[in-house]
Amino acid sequence: MCSRKALVDRAIAFARPERVPVVFWNRDQTAGDVMLYHLALGRDPRPDAAINAWDWSVNEWGYKLESLGDGTMGHPVEPCYLQLPAPGLLRAPPLRERERMAGVPGFVDGCGDRYRLASFDLSGFTVYTLLRGFENAMQDLMIAADGFVALLDLILDFECDLMRMAARHGFHGIHFADDWGTQSGLMISPALWRQVFKPRFRRQFDVAHQLGLHVWYHCCGNLTLLAADFHEIGVDVLNISQPNVVDVAEVSRQLVGRQCFLMPISYQTVSIHGTREEILAEAQRLYDLLATPDGGFIGYVEEYGCMGMSAANYQACGEAFRRLAPAGRAVDSL
Repeated sequence: MCSRKALVDRAIAFARPERVPVVFWNRDQTAGDVMLYHLALGRDPRPDAAINAWDWSVNEWGYKLESLGDGTMGHPVEPCYLQLPAPGLLRAPPLRERERMAGVPGFVDGCGDRYRLASFDLSGFTVYTLLRGFENAMQDLMIAADGFVALLDLILDFECDLMRMAARHGFHGIHFADDWGTQSGLMISPALWRQVFKPRFRRQFDVAHQLGLHVWYHCCGNLTLLAADFHEIGVDVLNISQPNVVDVAEVSRQLVGRQCFLMPISYQTVSIHGTREEILAEAQRLYDLLATPDGGFIGYVEEYGCMGMSAANYQACGEAFRRLAPAGRAVDSL
């Protein structure tokens, strides 16, 4: 039997994994095949503060997510930049490699033979919207192009530096989290996305691949019109985070057999309100649409009690992906 890291590699490469790999995202990670390491840090509110004075309630870029007390990451309270700074005044956070990677030795020891995934937690345009506020960010894109691309490029370049750091410390993949969809469609037109963002993300993903890292990309909302673009520019594992609002059959028509997918049971519908049997059936439906006997599919399990998910349904989600056989047949739980 191959290692769990090799199992994930084979699923991504369509190299006939022995079973479907499973990722447990926000709890019980050792029950799965992937372990997640968070790269984001807090911010120092004072320019001359000692290292133990960092404010962990504020991201190192300066934005704050206010906790709702429900186990979610919270919501932004106010923009960091009420005015878009002039390009020459922009500065990225310090890399702080010693502090950022201090937990890696213990993390690696705890991983065993699992795949090691380094995560930005939030990345790209999502970080931009937190710095400027969503409405300001959309206006910047249209009426302040020079300032917009200067700040966006600063964010993306910083992420490339973090990727280089992750590669030096033995990670296997890098996880981006950048949302492009609403419940019904995209936030911006596909043409504008392809003009402004696509070439920049391609350069980022090229850096990751040059470093030997897989690119894992999370996107909420209806990304149907961009799924093929993400594949084209080098996403190795595409996380369709809300399959209930995506035309999964259309994505399958375009990409099955070429793109590896990271798929949850919908956290708005089936995993919350469904029966165990409905959860098992939904996992099989997604697998049949998006996987092949050679691979291309990874199950994703996240505990969402804040959305009303019961403990039984959380367990059923893990079971559902474990019951998927490489050829699409349901088997006994592993």
